[in-house]
Amino acid sequence: MNRLQADILLFFTAIIWGTAFIAQKIGNESMGPITFVGLRFLLSALMVLPLAVWEFRKSTAPLARRNIVILIAIGLCLFVGNCLQQVAMVTASATHGGFLTALYVVLVPFTTWILTRERIRPLVLVACLVSITGAYLLTYRGDDGAWHSGDILLVGSDFFWALWITLIGMFMKSGKRPYFLAFTQFAITFALATPLGFALEPNTLKGIQTALPALLFTGLISGGLAFTLQIFAQRHTPPAEAALIMSLESVFASIAGAILLGERLTTLALTGCALILAGVIVAEVLPAALRKQKL
Repeated sequence: MNRLQADILLFFTAIIWGTAFIAQKIGNESMGPITFVGLRFLLSALMVLPLAVWEFRKSTAPLARRNIVILIAIGLCLFVGNCLQQVAMVTASATHGGFLTALYVVLVPFTTWILTRERIRPLVLVACLVSITGAYLLTYRGDDGAWHSGDILLVGSDFFWALWITLIGMFMKSGKRPYFLAFTQFAITFALATPLGFALEPNTLKGIQTALPALLFTGLISGGLAFTLQIFAQRHTPPAEAALIMSLESVFASIAGAILLGERLTTLALTGCALILAGVIVAEVLPAALRKQKL
């Protein structure tokens, strides 16, 4: 796989994650958010388990202790990030939710620098600022700007998403076991979220049955498929640039909302979409074009 193919995988990941936003909102209507997280990642883990077993059997060298520690940290970040995000979506407005979730794009270059000492390209920082501006315009609805408890949880989740993306990049540079990584992070999230959810939330069998379509989509498509595609892609795309491409999920979430929920895209929202796309082009397409021109 080359860099272009990896970026295309991340683009499709953004499409899936954007549409999954609606499924997550629907799931919260009939069951507890933490329980929803646990059960969706149970489905994700079961989906990739056969591939993880196959990969484990054909591997000749054991994982280094450092990679095992990173693997556990990835699972913990996925657990905390998803739980905070899912709980936040109970109270957070769509206006603030879309913008605040996109903040991880700005954080990834710094988490990568802290953990790997990888130099931050100025062009990437410019692209991050452009994309964040676009995310704000995309989600702006002219409300009073008041913050709610869900908004604070979303900001908290951004730190875990940024760390999660950086850690995946670190693991894939040396571990190179994408299916095992996917299964392990799903299994950790399931194992921690499910008992916590059933202990704290008043779930019912009927509520879980009602949320089943949302669980299937987020568990199999958004989780099992998209999260695994992201892992493969990050073998070739650096964390900061990967985060920029995945920030397109806010664009696809708005498009899905317009198609499925009848929400209208305002002129500001369309401008925001254009700016997010511009941020990705600045970081991904422009450097490649300049390199080709020099040749």
